[in-house]
Parts: sequence; structure tokens; C-alpha cells
Amino acid sequence: MTNQKHLSLKQRMLVAATLFGMFFGAGNLIFPVHLGQLAGRNLIPATAGFILTAVGIPILGVAAIGNTHSDGLQDLASRVGKRYGCFFTCLLYLTIGPCFAIPRCATTSFTTGIAPMLGDACGGRMTLFLFSAVFFSLVLFFSLRPGNITLWIGKIINPLFLLFLGVLIVTALLHPSIEVSAAVPDASYQNGAFFSALSQGYETMDAIAGLAFGIVVISVIRQMGVREDSTIAKEVLHSGMLAGLLMAFIYLLTILIGVQSLGQFELSENGGIALSQIADYYLGRMGTWILAIAITFACLKTSIGLVTSCAETFVKLFPHALSYRAWAVVFTLFSLIVSNIGLSAIITYSVPVLMLIYPPAITLILLALLGNAFQHNKKVYVCVTICSWAASIFDFLAALPDEMQSALHLEPVIAFARHTLPLFDLNLGWILPSLVGLCIGLLWRQKEKSADHSHLPVFPIS
Repeated sequence: MTNQKHLSLKQRMLVAATLFGMFFGAGNLIFPVHLGQLAGRNLIPATAGFILTAVGIPILGVAAIGNTHSDGLQDLASRVGKRYGCFFTCLLYLTIGPCFAIPRCATTSFTTGIAPMLGDACGGRMTLFLFSAVFFSLVLFFSLRPGNITLWIGKIINPLFLLFLGVLIVTALLHPSIEVSAAVPDASYQNGAFFSALSQGYETMDAIAGLAFGIVVISVIRQMGVREDSTIAKEVLHSGMLAGLLMAFIYLLTILIGVQSLGQFELSENGGIALSQIADYYLGRMGTWILAIAITFACLKTSIGLVTSCAETFVKLFPHALSYRAWAVVFTLFSLIVSNIGLSAIITYSVPVLMLIYPPAITLILLALLGNAFQHNKKVYVCVTICSWAASIFDFLAALPDEMQSALHLEPVIAFARHTLPLFDLNLGWILPSLVGLCIGLLWRQKEKSADHSHLPVFPIS
């Protein structure tokens, strides 16, 4: 393999396509469509907030792996400490795996594709259980027999899905059911739509996926002949910007058709229902069938990839615990159980967890990207991480369902955080504590350096 200083434009496009394929799946459509319905005429600031957390941070997460010459998420997180590296890796993979993302794939397929086709004949919980049982049987079958099935689905279904999406978007934009200026925002988006949309971007889980799968993209670049780590990080950013522009463009159009659907539909319970309603309205029964097939196969491919990645990661983390096959079975069965609580419930319960995880993930990404300024000193990593976790716990509590907050008597705790942490109501209460942690870490590092210098031997001048 010859060494290259930079990727060619064609190679950069290939890496961008890999990044796009990693991040953009069927589930990424349900959140922007729903966001459009929530934001109404305030779609511009809402779109900006959504793209920041759903596109910008994920690309920086992949770049952070390359910038620190890390061998993956565990290696990067271990800059805080080895045990923390193991803990954080487990937490992130469980989140993008069996706890939320994998079950969400099954319920997205059911809510967007199967339930609308069955209509009144849909038996609710039992139908969801039967569908998810078949869905996860296929996931487990192919996860235990890795082959060309995911590649085949990726080459056939993803282009079909994007083609169908293009037809749907163009049709919807040419025949809007309401003017954007007449679309009334939901109460939560009347003011501060930019900040309200930040947490919607969290729900794509792409930022933590970027940390988890960044090593895959970096390996692709290395296989293309680029060896210099600093160049790899730059190439990830360049390719990431291309992929990010495409994702942002699709998100903008999808949010727009969500806004324009308000003339025909009420605010939906979740984006899966909204997407199905829009497809049926503009493309009829055939549109519903195509959407169902495309989304089901796209989600099936994603689920197989996630089960495989999680099982391989846990085998590496705990080599003496379970085999790959055993982990695959455990994760698939657990995902089956979680999927049967339904799409809306999965989204509801995932939000508090994501509010807990995202601040430490974002600060880890930023420290990795800016770490050359403080030589990636461990003390800085530790102080910032502790402070961001301390603040994110309050975000977690505030994002819990109201009935759970009441049952746990959390009102005084949340009120304390609201009065103590600036920007807390904007889901940014972690920023000031993280900056305080950064200052403490830098001062600690400087004090240690001064102490080291003071112990140097002093030779008299003759």
C-alpha cells in the first residue's frame, strides 16, 4: 500500500458516503418530521439547533477519534481513566444498542410501515409483539451468520429508500397543505426554538454513534493510503463536511414537509406516525407500501449492524464472560422485550438518558479536538468530565416524565438546579460547570508543572 499525503476528491466522496451511510438511517427521518410539526413557522432556528446536535457534533466525534490517534471509543475515554473508559464504552454501546436504538428500529418499522397498512385490523400490543418477534428472529439469524446480506440490503434498499424519500419530498414541497408562515408552533417552540431543537438532535443518537463507530471511518482512510494521524483527522473533517452538508440538506427538507403537513394533520404523537400519514396523503396506498418495505429493510440492516457491533465490543471488554454468539442472543432478546413498550415510550424514556450522556460525550469530543493546547493532560480530562457529569445528572432528572418526577419528589432538586445553573432551562446547564472544571484542571496542571520545576537542582554560577 502506497503512502498518500491526502485523499483524492473521489476518495473523499467515498469516505463521505461511508459517513452518511453510518449516520443516516430510517430512524433519522422520524425526528425532523416531528420537529417540523412542533416548530411550525419557527423552522429556521429549530433547524439550526437540530443540525448542530444531529450533524455537527457527530462529525466532530469521528474527528476526535482521529485527532487523538485513538483505537476507538474505549481508548479515547480512557484518557480520563481506564475504568472510566470501560464504563463509558459500555454505557454508550448499550444506549445505541439494546436499550434504545435497536428496539427503536423495530418499533419505527412497525409504526411507520406495518400499523398503517393494517389500519383498524391492527391488534395493538399483540401485533407489535408478533412483528417484533419476526423482526428480531431475522436480526439474530443474520447477526450469527455475518455475510453479504447487509451489503445487499445497503446497495438495494438504501438507494430505494432515498429515491422514495426524494419523490415524497418533491411531491410534498410542490403541493403544500399550508403556508409556512401560517403554521402555528407548538407551545414548547413559541420561544427559543433553537434551544428546544437541540434535544431533538440528541435523539438521533448520532453523536454517540460517531464516537462508537469513528474508528471504522478512520480505518477506511488508512486503507486508502493515508498514514499521518493529523492528516487523517483533517480528512475526516473534510469528508465529514461533505456528508454533513447532505444530511443537513435532507433534514431541512424533511423538517419543511413536517411544517407543511400541519394544514392536513394534527401534531402527531411521534414522527413515525407523521411520516406514514404524509406518505399516504401524497402517494396513496402504494406510497405506504413502499415506505413500509424500505423502512423495514433499512431498520433491519441497522439492527444487524448494531447487534454485531455491540456483541464484538462486549467480547473485547469482557473476554472471559460470554462468547460473541451469547452476547448477540442476549442483546437481541433484550431488544425484543424493550421494543414492545412502543415507539413513543422508547423515545420518552430515551430522552432523560441522552440528556445524561450527551454533556460528558460533547466535552470529551471537545477536549480531544482541543487537547493539544494542554498536551491532553489527564487532570484536565478528569476535572471537566466530573463537572459535566455532575451537571448532566440534573438534566437527567428534569427530563424524566412528570409523573416520575412527582413520585420521586424531585421538584426541589430541579428548582435548585434551575436557580443555580445558568442556561439550565435551555438544556445547557452543563456548560458553566464544564468550564469551571476546565479552569480547575488547567490550574492543577500548571501547579504541578510549577512544583516539578521548583524541585529541579540549582547549580551555583562560578
